[in-house]
Amino acid sequence: MRAAKNSPLTWAVHLSVLLLVALWTLPTAGLLISSLRDKDQIVASGWWTALTTSSQNGIYRAPAPSAQVEQNGAFVISGNVFDGKGGTVSAFGVNINQPTAYEPGATAERNDGSKLTLGENGDFRIESPKAFEGTRGDRIFFTSAVPPRFTFDNYRTVLTAEGIGQSFLNSLTVAVPATIIPILVAAFAAYALAWMKFPGRALILAVIVGLLVVPLQMSLIPLLRMYNDVGVFFGVPSKTYLGIWLAHMGFGLPLAIYLLRNYIAGLPREIMESARVDGASDFTIFVKIVLPLSYPALASFSIFQFLWTWNDLLVAMVFLGAGDSELVLTGRLVNLLGSRGGNWEILTASAFITIIVPLAVFFTLQRYLVRGLLAGSVKGG
Repeated sequence: MRAAKNSPLTWAVHLSVLLLVALWTLPTAGLLISSLRDKDQIVASGWWTALTTSSQNGIYRAPAPSAQVEQNGAFVISGNVFDGKGGTVSAFGVNINQPTAYEPGATAERNDGSKLTLGENGDFRIESPKAFEGTRGDRIFFTSAVPPRFTFDNYRTVLTAEGIGQSFLNSLTVAVPATIIPILVAAFAAYALAWMKFPGRALILAVIVGLLVVPLQMSLIPLLRMYNDVGVFFGVPSKTYLGIWLAHMGFGLPLAIYLLRNYIAGLPREIMESARVDGASDFTIFVKIVLPLSYPALASFSIFQFLWTWNDLLVAMVFLGAGDSELVLTGRLVNLLGSRGGNWEILTASAFITIIVPLAVFFTLQRYLVRGLLAGSVKGG
């Protein structure tokens, strides 16, 4: 027994599991670390270097000429290239082609006759015999060693200035009913297909299994046209939460019915027969026996349905719209990516906010996932 437990196959299985866990965990960890890093360090180095001092090239815009002061017949502009964040200058230059031409503490001659002195701690001094002109300050190019910097500013910016809060509520308004409604409908249908005898039951089940392979994109436009026609007939607006709930219910029902039917069909027949002998109706059996015993399968489907509706963008854009008041969280992220292509700190914080709720749902119900998926496959015989 001891040799069997320590066999090479056992070690291979354990290592494979650890590898799969690492492949799934590392991206999430990297996203979290990046969302907490300073925006300059995100661009300069990868998240795996977050705890080490990083060397990065920087460009600092000096204060405008209006900030100059006159000292001993010379005009001076001074400040610190790190803006109080801390760092160590290793080299600097006066143009972008030679950012490491001078050592810290040296004085560099500029083309306009002024002189630039940059210290190791980031303090600089630009001195000129004549007054500075213009509306913008000069640029200072430097290379520095910057210690790790972590901040919650990225999350504050996202939650307060980017409209994520409203989109978060919109996604919850879509995902929660779009998860509960298909479960209720599918549970009734699954019980009927598993335990109630009626003509065409096998054909209906075959059609449901066939619907599992129908691409969403192929049926989305016909479904939208049908929904709009019905809405016009009854005077219902086209862009409503009711529409997207019905759309998600339609796309989620085939998997829900198939999954729940397999589970319910595997429940002990003796329980059903005993209940019928005692005079219980199908509705009573379903509510008092089948539903309590089907909790693993219900929870298993809830994970799939909630993750799909929460992360959905296409159905939400089509049935709900893209206005600020109805935009879901995934749509807001797309807008951020379009308008803030270089602001990775905003995107990482926004992306991590979107996965907090799915992670909570998954870890709460994950113990039922495998049990619900495998239910019915080991019964019988």
